[in-house]
This record gives sequence, C-alpha cells and structure tokens, in this order.
Amino acid sequence: MGTAGAGVGAAASLRTRSGAVALLVRSWRQLTSMRTALVLLFLLAFFAVPGSLIPQRNINPMKVEQYIADHPTIAPWLERVSAFGVFGSPWFSAVYLLLFISLIGCLWSRVIWHARALFTAPPKAPARPGRLPGGSSWTSSLDAAEAVARARGVLRKRRFRVAVAGADARRPDGSPDHSAAAEKGFLRETGNLVFHIALVVMLAGVGLGSWFGYQGSVLVITGNGFANTLIAYDTYSGGALVDPVDLPPFSMTLDTFEATYQDNGQPADFRADVTYAEDLDSPTKTATVRVNHPLKVGNAKIYLVGHGYAPHFVLRDKAGEVVWESYVPCTPRDGMFTSTCTVKIPDTGLPATGALKEPQQLAFSGVFTPTTVLKPGHGYVSTYPAATAPGLTITGFVGNLHLNEGIPQNVYTVDTRDMTQFTMTGPAGENLIAQVVAPNNPKQRTLTGLPGGLSLEVDGVREFATFQTKSDPYKGLVLGASIAIIAGLIASLRVRRRRVWVRATPLAGGGCTVEIGGLSRSDAQGFATELTTVAQAIRDDTAPDDTAPDDTAPDESAPDAPAPDEHVRDETARDETAKDHTAKDRTARDDAAGAAAVPGDTDVTGTDVAGTDVAGTDVAGTDVAGTDMSGSGAAGTDAVGTGAAETDAATSTTSEDAATSTTSEDAATSTTSEREP
Repeated sequence: MGTAGAGVGAAASLRTRSGAVALLVRSWRQLTSMRTALVLLFLLAFFAVPGSLIPQRNINPMKVEQYIADHPTIAPWLERVSAFGVFGSPWFSAVYLLLFISLIGCLWSRVIWHARALFTAPPKAPARPGRLPGGSSWTSSLDAAEAVARARGVLRKRRFRVAVAGADARRPDGSPDHSAAAEKGFLRETGNLVFHIALVVMLAGVGLGSWFGYQGSVLVITGNGFANTLIAYDTYSGGALVDPVDLPPFSMTLDTFEATYQDNGQPADFRADVTYAEDLDSPTKTATVRVNHPLKVGNAKIYLVGHGYAPHFVLRDKAGEVVWESYVPCTPRDGMFTSTCTVKIPDTGLPATGALKEPQQLAFSGVFTPTTVLKPGHGYVSTYPAATAPGLTITGFVGNLHLNEGIPQNVYTVDTRDMTQFTMTGPAGENLIAQVVAPNNPKQRTLTGLPGGLSLEVDGVREFATFQTKSDPYKGLVLGASIAIIAGLIASLRVRRRRVWVRATPLAGGGCTVEIGGLSRSDAQGFATELTTVAQAIRDDTAPDDTAPDDTAPDESAPDAPAPDEHVRDETARDETAKDHTAKDRTARDDAAGAAAVPGDTDVTGTDVAGTDVAGTDVAGTDVAGTDMSGSGAAGTDAVGTGAAETDAATSTTSEDAATSTTSEDAATSTTSEREP
C-alpha cells in the first residue's frame, strides 16, 4: 500500500515537473519569437517618447526645475513615474532587458540555420529547367559533360556558387545526370543577420556604458572653473560600477564665452575658450568648445549644452561695507533670453526677531532683459538676445528662508511662507515694491531703503556656460554596431536571392540539348533580365556560331534592292514584273491544288529542305497548322494544313521560286494528303 502511494506521488511529481518544464519551454519560445521582439521594440520606442518631450534631469536640470515650477500639479505625478529620468526608469529598463533577451534567442536559431546553408550544396536541377519562367533551351554540338562544365565556368565568373552533379550521378530513369545548380544572394540573409546581431551589440554597448560610464552637468560663470569631482557638479549620475572617488582628476576654467546672433535674434555661433589640465601635475592647455565640438580629456568629453547671463549682486551695510556679493545665474525663458533671477542671502547681519529668534534673511526675485525696451501694456521686455542694454526688474523679501533646516530647496524659487515683501528706493522712484536697475549705468543700478539700512547694487553682468561631462568607455562599440546596422540593412534590402539550373541532355546523333532556368524570391522582373543575360552567355559558350542558325543573316538568293536613283526609271519595269508574278503565282496555286487532289504517301524523312535538317521527322499526315517554314526555302509560305500551299507573292521577291519549288510542292502534297477529303 505504501509502495503504491509512493509510486502515485512520484508520478504526480513528475507530471507537475513536466508541466512546469513545458510552461517554461512555451514561455521561452514565445519570448524569443519574432513577433514578441517586434512588440518589445515598438514598446521601447513608445516609452522613449516622454524622454524627448519632457526635460530630463541628467541632460538639463535647470529646465527640469523650471518645468516643475511651471506645472505644480502634474509635476509630482511625473516625478513618481520617473518621467524626468525616463531612460533610467525601472519600466524602461525592463522593456530594454526583455528586448535584449528576445533578440538573442530569436537570432540563435537563425544563425545556426544560415551557417548550415552556407556549407550546403544548392538544390539539384529539376528535370526540365527550361520550362521555368524565363527558361530557354538550345542544341549544342558539345557533349553533355563539356556543356555543363562550360556553363559552370560562366556562372562562376558571375559569382554564383555552383555545384555540378557527380560523374556517377543518375537521373530517376537511370541515365547520367549532367546538370549544374547555382545560387547567389546569400548576402541578403547575411545582411539581415548582421543587422540584428549589430542591434544586439549596440544594446549591449549602451548597457555596458550605463554601468561603467558617468556624466555630470555644471554651470560655470566666465572666469570660474570646475574640477572633475562629485561635489563640483550640479548634477551627477554614475554607473553602478563607477566609484566617484576614482574619477579622472582633470580641471577646466572658462576664460571667455562669446555668443553671436543674426539680425532676427537667431543664434549664429557659441564659443567657449577654456584652459584645462588633464591631471594634477599636468601642464595647462587651451581649447575652444563649441556646440557639437566637445573637448576630449582622457575617456571623457566635455560638451557645451547651454548658456545665459549672471548679474553681479553686492549687498552693503549702512557703512558701505560689503556684506555679501556673488554672480547669480538667471534662467532663460525665451529666445530673446528674457531670464528669471532668484537671489537668496542667508547671512545679512540683521538681528533675529520674535520669541524664537528667527533670522532675518533676504531674497530677491527679478526678471533680467539683455536688451531692455519698455513696451506699453507689457512692461520691460527684451528685443535681442545679446546684452546691449541689460536691465533687471526686481522685488525684495525679508524673513526666514528656512535654509538652515536641512531640507533641500529649489534654488530657482523663493519660499515666501515666512517672508514679507518690502519697498525700496531706486531709479523708478521712492518706496516702491518693484524697481528697475541698469547694471551698465552707475546712476541707475543701486537700490536703497532695504531693512536695516542695507543697500543692493547690481554692478555688472557676465555670461555663463553649462557644460556636460560624459564618459562612455563603450561608445566605440556602439559606433561600430551602428555602422554594421546600416551596412546590414543596405545588404538585406539591395541583394536578391536567386538560383539558376542548367541541364544538358545527350542527343542520339551527337551533341546535346542545353536547358537553363531559374527562380528568385524577390524582384522577379529584375531577375528575368539577369537570367536572359546569363543564358545568352552560356549559349555563346556552348553553341558556337558555326553550328547555330543565324536567323538574322540576309538571304543571298534575294535580288539586290534597286538603287534610289533607279526607282523612278524602273517603275514601269516593276509593274510588268508584278503582273508576271501574279500570273505565275496563280498557275502555281492551281498546280499545287491539283497535286493535293491525288492521294500520296510521300515520306520526306531524311529530306534536307533548303538547309533545314528535319531528319527523323515524318510529316506525312501531320497537322502543321501555324508552322512557319520560312527557313526551308519557301520564303513567305505558311503550311496551314488546309490542303494548299498559299503564297503571298506581294511580300516576297522569291515567291516565284517558292511556288515552283519541287520541294515545296512535295512538302505541301505530303502534308495535306491525309487531310484532303
């Protein structure tokens, strides 16, 4: 009983295990199918769309912060689904990994099949290749083996892969098999595989680059610089296998930045002149960084990705001593570089207030206009992106900025929960909430009347540049894979797969009949032209001119055409000749009809009819309706099987000879003797 129970349990366990294995096999086949790969590729492209529409934090963090400020409702939801870092999000990575696995599984079987096909002989020739579309056949004086050998040489010269039947090969009827099979166009499938394999390699290179690469963005004001350290970057993202401590110790200083614009304000060129050192002890070098022309330092490249303006703010106390000063970058808002500026001053020297001794900190918010123009109904606006007449509209706040609480804040916005707006005195007037200052005008760039007798001066403007440092040690692999993808795609689209078969059948009297045919999987019209060219080349090599009839050779028995200058003179003579021909043709038709009325058993077997070999052919009683016998000495005569050899004398100068030819009369009599009632 126990043994039986154990056996049942083992069988159930085996069935369960077999079902699990079958499920895994089905799942693997479904994952590695071409349909699944296409679906995953579509999903990857679809999920990449938000990355091109929504600003990405690893590319331009300033735009991300501005987007969050402009869309306070939807921005938190986008943050939850990693919309500001699409290409590093879990859902994008999952689709990426599944596509990678699917492509590898899908390609594995195709690579094995293609490798086997490369070393497999082409399919054997069919019994009658000449019956294939575009096929043809002809008679050759060569023996069958020699004809096939010459056909092989022609095909090899045209880069076909040719397999000739062996000497002991036999056809189904036991006769020797004289045939050759050729094929060309394997590069099409090879290109297709190269395309997909290169795609996998590119995906692998991108993945490895994300593990071993890093990138960081930093804003540098003219005259300042940065070092390749973690704390120097405004934003930094490194691969899982990158240690920030081991970053290459290069440094760079922005000496000058120059932006040029067209008359309509469109940018023309951006130029950043920098000084850099590749190591701590390395000598300094100079370089120029432009858009799409990065500076290469070791394995890293430094790109110029943005620029803007940074006014210089100076805060002074009652005695005129400098309390705080700094260049503050402003965020561009439009093509004319109208920019928003946020200034936060935590240490103002003002006494703390209230029972909790809250500090009195200052904050300023303003709009910077490079070329300032007063537009009625809109206020001060910028009409040109260059700083030809810079202006700054500014308002101030005093209170607690909560900067000392350890909670991260957006540097481009002001938290006014515990702050109070104050009035100022400046170029626009006294005790106003908003003032307009001109940094280039010493008389219109100072604000007074601030809390505690403080004053604020905006005494200059510098340009800043945003640089992105990116290191990707596998970018060469990705570039090579991209080139292979293009090459494979071109090969798969341009190359045609085609096969050609040649078969030679020996004749009883010597020589052979050569047949050729072919097939193409695509571009049937183009292959038809190629097959005609190949067939003609093989025909020329296997059927010399002295054995092949030349249908285009002129008939030497025909009289020469009259010269043009004799046309008028001989017009009367030709009329008389035409009348004689008509009379003689009528007599010839009557004679032929009379001869056909007499039963005959004439056998023309073995008769040479004007150079045409009809040996072995008995035409007595044979229906030759529609057969053209123009090459047998009866020029222009059709034996239509009606019992009479009708001759069109108006279209041939030799019709008299044809009508009176004994051979033609015999052929007509022999052909029609069995059909006349």
